[in-house]
Amino acid sequence: MTTLFHSLISRSLNIPSGQVERTIGLLNEGATIPFISRYRKEVTGGLDEVQISNIKDQYDKLTELAKRKEVVLTSIEEQGKLTPELEKRIKESWDSTEIEDIYLPFKPKRVTRAEIAKKKGLEPLAEIILKQNEHDLDIRVQAFINDEVKDEKEALQGARDIIAEWINENEEARNSVRNSFERTAIITSKVIKGKEENGSKYRDYFEFSEPLSRTSSHRLLALRRGEAEGILRVSISPDTDNCIDRLHRKFVKGRNSSSEQVAEAVDDSFKRLLKPSIETEFANLSKAKADEEAIRVFAENLRQLLLAPPLGQKRVLGVDPGYRTGCKLVCLDAQGNLLHNETIYPHPPQNEKGKAAAKVSQLVAMYAIDAIAIGNGTASRETEQFITDIRYDRKVQVFVVSENGASIYSASKIARDEFPEYDVTVRGAISIGRRLMDPLAELVKIDPKSIGVGQYQHDVDQTQLKKSLDQTVESCVNLVGVNVNTASKHLLTYISGLGPTLAQNIVDYRAEHGPFKTRKELMKVPRMGEKTYEQCAGFLRIQGGKNPLDNSAVHPESYQIVEFMAHDLDCSVEELITNKELKKKLTLKKYTNEKVGMPTLLDIMEELDKPGRDPRQTIQVFSFDPSVKTIEDLKTGQVLPGIVTNITNFGCFVDIGIKENGLVHISEMADRFITDPTEVVSIHQHVKVKVLSVDSDRKRVQLSMKGI
Repeated sequence: MTTLFHSLISRSLNIPSGQVERTIGLLNEGATIPFISRYRKEVTGGLDEVQISNIKDQYDKLTELAKRKEVVLTSIEEQGKLTPELEKRIKESWDSTEIEDIYLPFKPKRVTRAEIAKKKGLEPLAEIILKQNEHDLDIRVQAFINDEVKDEKEALQGARDIIAEWINENEEARNSVRNSFERTAIITSKVIKGKEENGSKYRDYFEFSEPLSRTSSHRLLALRRGEAEGILRVSISPDTDNCIDRLHRKFVKGRNSSSEQVAEAVDDSFKRLLKPSIETEFANLSKAKADEEAIRVFAENLRQLLLAPPLGQKRVLGVDPGYRTGCKLVCLDAQGNLLHNETIYPHPPQNEKGKAAAKVSQLVAMYAIDAIAIGNGTASRETEQFITDIRYDRKVQVFVVSENGASIYSASKIARDEFPEYDVTVRGAISIGRRLMDPLAELVKIDPKSIGVGQYQHDVDQTQLKKSLDQTVESCVNLVGVNVNTASKHLLTYISGLGPTLAQNIVDYRAEHGPFKTRKELMKVPRMGEKTYEQCAGFLRIQGGKNPLDNSAVHPESYQIVEFMAHDLDCSVEELITNKELKKKLTLKKYTNEKVGMPTLLDIMEELDKPGRDPRQTIQVFSFDPSVKTIEDLKTGQVLPGIVTNITNFGCFVDIGIKENGLVHISEMADRFITDPTEVVSIHQHVKVKVLSVDSDRKRVQLSMKGI
């Protein structure tokens, strides 16, 4: 079975079977995707995280299908109907739809019209009619009239019900209808009478029709949401006449009275059984496809957000802006610890501008603040203007930071555990300040669904969404690596091989014994075994420790190689790291062996060039157009600076400094044809946009990036 799986996955993903086999071997041994892609390139043949993840997904699906096949075989065998031919077909098939079609005639059913008719003894009559050889049907029917079957009409109806069910359970019939759905299916939606006003946001779908094959994922998810909210009635239909014609050609064999009965049964089977069944199948398939696309876009947006440029370890003043309730201020040290907090009231109704400015200036001087982070919510623009107008005793950079999810964090158990003595407003300001310092470290504390970079996240398959987003967070955290002596429990949780319990144990050990001095010391953490240490060690950094390699992505299992290199050059490991000329003298092939090949050696050399290098870009200051603060300030043709806040498969949303984000449709993103917005933009990218149209009533702004 395992070899068969390797072969099936190899064909499906176009990856050599040997690479698939070795990758599955590593996964079955408990290795994580980040660990395999980074430290086992020789074993996998250099497969990346996406390929390894796809192999895992396919393997899991095949494993589940194998279990389903066992259930099917057992069920048919218990009914005493499992023939050698049937068993062979089921065992050889790896198509879930085909398996379910084979099983359908044997599947235990609720009471159907056909079942009732069979209990009345009408199955032999159905068989006679279906053969269509009987020329005097009226006489044959009389034999089936009894206490259970009152008259000829009831007998024929029962026989047709049985035939209709047989047609529905016929594989060729189902595939014929499927084929028609694939080629001709139209998805249609209509507003439910009386729901026009409540469902005004679905106005575009009140009278909607489009080939299912051309329906985009966001449109399909919008239709399904409208249906779930009771606003729309959605249906999927093939070319009905064509379907029925094909079924007639298959099942209606003559022109006698029996054939007329079969024709009636065909029509009934299609309308009552086949069409609803295949429609549900296609509704589920199209929904799954739309989910997959929406989740892919969400995961890519999340990746870009998590890998946003960090300010780094600087002293930050975090500001959660507000009008009536004031602006919450927090002063954070370079490690993100809270030093001070208070509230100022520079805006209406209090208008204590002078007093507030003096306080901000005083705090900047007192706590040697390097940068100020302002949340982008209510009163953000006014607060940014107020902050930048103040004179400081030092150079202070001012940044506007996304607040998405900050309120979720500030009310969460994580925030309560971190700052039990402070209220949600203070916690929110701390989160804003920390997001500037290290977006990744702060955002891992928030449910990814609440970060605001997806669409229809509550409509897609929640299990698949969570799996994809968790995997994205894990990938980003391990790509960057974390300082084991400063990382929170939540950040450590995502490190390869750890999880909540070990993450907490590391934090507890650190609190009791002080900072880790070497990676080896991690082995003293309770429940840290050899296997777990192997998985996590390369992603945990120790700054200023005894061994400079502990602050790099070089895995401890490769330290000996670096030590051999240093020995051959008659220098220390530290000298090897800092001296580029020394590294040029190395002949890498000399250090290969049966476990270590050139991929690992090249990774080591890259890491020695820039040990502990953060793969994220450098943060840049951004300013909105000072003349634009509300939607009323916008004029058609205006060119404005903006920040990309969200990306969908139909375009991107851009913050131009007003409450409403503008939409750049995919057709307005570039002077060339593009199929994927991520070809042009990324989350938090600074862009220039032109105002195309403004709909103040619907609060919609259309933007363009073409020709700017």
